[in-house]
Amino acid sequence: MSKKIDLTPHAPGWGEVILGAALSVALGATLGALGLVFKPTVTVRELPKEPVAGVTYFIEGSRDTNKGKQAAAKRKAFAQGATGVFSITEDDLNTLIGPAKPAAAPAKPKPGEKAAPAPTVAAPEEFLTAGTPNFRIRAGVVQIGFPVTISALGAQFSVVVQAQGTFVKNGNTFGFEPDSLLVGSCPVQRLPYASTYVRKKFLASQTVAEDIAAAWPKLASITVDGNALKLTMP
Repeated sequence: MSKKIDLTPHAPGWGEVILGAALSVALGATLGALGLVFKPTVTVRELPKEPVAGVTYFIEGSRDTNKGKQAAAKRKAFAQGATGVFSITEDDLNTLIGPAKPAAAPAKPKPGEKAAPAPTVAAPEEFLTAGTPNFRIRAGVVQIGFPVTISALGAQFSVVVQAQGTFVKNGNTFGFEPDSLLVGSCPVQRLPYASTYVRKKFLASQTVAEDIAAAWPKLASITVDGNALKLTMP
């Protein structure tokens, strides 16, 4: 005897409805976040008197070498463990870091020598590549900005990552603790996993010179006083 086929439309259960709704929300949130990441950021030196609604601005910190001409001397004294309070401005920090350096050109062969052959295997391309950081200190808040290149599917996109916060003591050392973290126009501080990844990739992974890294744990305190960092060495 042949069995009857039930052609009655299947009504989804509560579990299927909840799962479908959750997936829809997750997909919408992901697409919305990506849209904000790639939304253009406007780089300015000062915030316009009448900011445009919906526009994300990146305000660059100053790199006046005349104002930062004592930066090298302050760095040397700090690394050598000199006692006292060091007042560090954004001009000092940006002068020490300097502008991004272009890749070094290959050395020219000497007369009678053949040029070295070009490497045949290209280095793997990084998904995220950060440029030279820029510091800005205003009204007790430290801002660190990075131009970032995103490489994916054979294309490259440029975005700005900017973090604003202050320094706090974690254990025996002081570290930068961002209160806000933007990737493009996306506030990733609201996305726990993304926030942790960005902090590790661009903030915690910055290379620090050995002499500064050796002197840093000796800091007695670090505060943001107006437009300057105050580093106290005992």
